[in-house]
Amino acid sequence: MKYIIAAQMKLDNARTAVFNLLKKKEGQNTIEYIIMLGVVVGIALLVGGLVKKMMPDVFDKVKAKIIGGVEAE
Repeated sequence: MKYIIAAQMKLDNARTAVFNLLKKKEGQNTIEYIIMLGVVVGIALLVGGLVKKMMPDVFDKVKAKIIGGVEAE
């Protein structure tokens, strides 16, 4: 009889431990921050790629305006 009671107590302790693990939310904030960081880095890479493609045209236009202004004098 005492083996049955001991086994039942171990089962109850194991069940309580599993429920406590499922209720823990300590790591949830860390995962959320990692996901947010990934999104921000992805957006920064996309914007950086677009700016890199656009910058030579902008510099060429500025250069042309500077040269045009110097030649007009």
